[in-house]
Amino acid sequence: VQVLREIAPFEHPWVVEEAGPVDDAALLRPEDGSPLVFTVDFITPIVDDPETFGAIAAANALSDVYAMGGEPRVALAVCGFPTDVLRTEVLTRILRGGRDKAAEAGCAIVGGHTVQDPELKYGLCVIGVVEDRNALSQTRACAGDRLVLTKPLGFGIGAQAIKKGRLSDAQLTQAVAIMTTLNKAAKDAALAAGAHAATDVTGFGLLGHLHHLASASELSARVFAAAVPTLDFVRPLAAEGLVPGGSKDNLAYVEPHSSFDSSLSEVERLILADAQTSGGLLIAVPPEAEAALLQELAEHGTPVRAVVGELLSGESGRLEVVRGGAS
Repeated sequence: VQVLREIAPFEHPWVVEEAGPVDDAALLRPEDGSPLVFTVDFITPIVDDPETFGAIAAANALSDVYAMGGEPRVALAVCGFPTDVLRTEVLTRILRGGRDKAAEAGCAIVGGHTVQDPELKYGLCVIGVVEDRNALSQTRACAGDRLVLTKPLGFGIGAQAIKKGRLSDAQLTQAVAIMTTLNKAAKDAALAAGAHAATDVTGFGLLGHLHHLASASELSARVFAAAVPTLDFVRPLAAEGLVPGGSKDNLAYVEPHSSFDSSLSEVERLILADAQTSGGLLIAVPPEAEAALLQELAEHGTPVRAVVGELLSGESGRLEVVRGGAS
């Protein structure tokens, strides 16, 4: 993140400077045409089935467009493939899974690029459309906004458990179903309720992405730890030590900017920092629109709809993690 802050972008009339330095995607405004959202994301496998991996990776990449309030339209596939280890049939199946998930989103994959790579990777470079008034840039959050999460946490710990063969078939099915759920419904609900800003919860975990959102809007945030939903099987796995290195790094990253209720255990803190793949949206909504957002999310059928915190005037990017909810 610090490296990104130090790189001065090349000035261009298409680039909307309102977008924050760690926003989920770039906002572009061509001279003639609709405003655009532009992003790229790719991941390494967290499941064995090639089609499922392709679908999760596609949903993960498309999420960046939804987090900005946009609709994905076209994409290019990007893939690093170990040809000396895997058959080309596996590549075909990954691309098919990604294509089908993008098609569900109404997004055409129109080409792409594959390179030989010792580590398998797949994802999408996506262009979407967005109306200026609907853009959910992280710079648009306001003090008093309530924070609503639309998917449970725990996919990073879940992925670690998958590698160790520790998830049952039912648990794996549950995790895959949520990871392959598009964030379109959450985005539509956010716009309908008049949300100010959003981010998707992915590699930096809930606390990391909230730190970025709060920093971009020069606000602080309070997190209600007990209100944060998690996958049912995550807590005992984390207690056993099945926590990926990325999640531990995330906690170390946010600790200098955070204060934690003394009753919160290390396991509870790690779950809040767990590195997610294809996580939900974290939506900042005015308090008077909170009920409307929860109703919209229910009607759109998002996996969860939990009020997990609030934004406050205060030190930019500062997080206060308490156990209970708002008084």
